[in-house]
Amino acid sequence: MKQVLISGYRATELGIFSAKHPGIAIIKKALRKQISALAEDGLEWVIVSGGWGVELWAAEVTIELKASYESLRLAIITPFLDQEENWNEQKKTTYAEIAARADYVNAISKQKYAGPWQFKARDRFLLDNSEGLILIYDEEQDGSPRYLLELARQHAEITPDYRIITISGQDLQSVAEEEQLYEYE
Repeated sequence: MKQVLISGYRATELGIFSAKHPGIAIIKKALRKQISALAEDGLEWVIVSGGWGVELWAAEVTIELKASYESLRLAIITPFLDQEENWNEQKKTTYAEIAARADYVNAISKQKYAGPWQFKARDRFLLDNSEGLILIYDEEQDGSPRYLLELARQHAEITPDYRIITISGQDLQSVAEEEQLYEYE
């Protein structure tokens, strides 16, 4: 797999309202493990759409991993222009810092938000231009990633070798437990 799309819950869907929330480190560790494994097998591009939550945490992990994997690149492809326009100043600053370190930044729709069709166009474009999906999503905790997972499953039916890797709540719990064991050793 050369290009992987990464998505998942928005921070608010996870009840995360602070950049210091301990759950972020667990999510990043799970993402680091998946991205590193794929990078060992030749992954070249991590693609996110820059949503506040899992996607930007994946972008931060990718930026960190670029030091270890020289061929690894980060693309941020937003659904429309200025998606961060209504975010608070701290979020805008964080987003700008991440985008400045990405290798490619662009928007699917060359206009500001105009309607939900822009999210559908984003999902179709990103699935068509990736070879797999890493999705932080738990079927028992509904949320926005469900729609992308449904589309990805349909895409995988007609696209040979399209991989879908889900990281569930149980997977994140295992990472958290590993972390606790490591701290006590």
